[in-house]
Amino acid sequence: MDRIRSNSPCWCANGAKYKRCHGDRRLLQRARVAIGSVSPPRPVPDHITRPDYISTGAVGTPRTWQIQDDESLERLRHACQVAAEVLLVAGQAVAPGTTTDEIDAIAHAAYVERGAYPSDLRYHGFTKSICTSVNGVVCHGVPDDRRLQEGDIVNIDVTAFVDGMHGDTSATFAVGAIDEPTRGLVETTREATLRGIAAVAAGEPLRRIGEAIEPFARSRGFSVVRTYGGHGIGQTFHAAPHIYHHVERGDDDLFQTGMSFTVEPMLLSGGTSFTQAADGWTEHTDDAMPSAQFEHTVVVTPTGAEILTITADGRTAVGAPATGSARLPA
Repeated sequence: MDRIRSNSPCWCANGAKYKRCHGDRRLLQRARVAIGSVSPPRPVPDHITRPDYISTGAVGTPRTWQIQDDESLERLRHACQVAAEVLLVAGQAVAPGTTTDEIDAIAHAAYVERGAYPSDLRYHGFTKSICTSVNGVVCHGVPDDRRLQEGDIVNIDVTAFVDGMHGDTSATFAVGAIDEPTRGLVETTREATLRGIAAVAAGEPLRRIGEAIEPFARSRGFSVVRTYGGHGIGQTFHAAPHIYHHVERGDDDLFQTGMSFTVEPMLLSGGTSFTQAADGWTEHTDDAMPSAQFEHTVVVTPTGAEILTITADGRTAVGAPATGSARLPA
């Protein structure tokens, strides 16, 4: 699929030109998100098991491909279900006037209530229990005392460590009412994520994910972040292989039944350059144009991919192929 042109009919098929509809950059423009004050790390009760890097300062588990057997897959399913529950709880707190630090506190309590450790907390020095990336923050936003404003979007990234496994998921939420171009960015990112997952097949090359995501994003006028990608996950938080969300011609490794990893494309509405803030974490788009992201943890099966980051009763803030047309969570 080619990148849509300004004077082309909009992809939403309402009859308007793209530049007057979902491509209206005037509505997509944002002020740069200012970094606020960050509160101290929240305590985790002693009875909750920590990942090894909390005590040693280094990841000691294998960073090779995470291949699950029946026993380990059940433990990973549990961790992923917990992550999906925490994400839904955190998402319910998104509203104008709420701070991302308040959302972090709610998510932290939800982890603890379920006997899980927030994998982000003290991982390579990160001091909060979730990541919150607002508007033009591409990823790794640190929860702080900035209040969310009507029309913002915020990605909440949750990872739960329980039963010796990490479950990782994220979704982008609307803060009150948002304009249609921004909604288009978010919903395109959601659909791109599900298209990438649907492309997974044992014995096929990993590049099938990027081949499903990037052309679709371009057809809607968006770019895919190339610096960051998905990753193997299970006993280890971030492991091989790197999952490209763009078309990477030499990505010839093959999906293996039982391998677990994340699919988590980040889409950009403006330029493709971004810069890390002085906090060492927050990645701002250089033009302050908004970015969106969704993420699921999946495992390869003989018939495709099983999405693991769904609650036991089938709920998810990200969506699933059967419910991919669901409206933006708000």
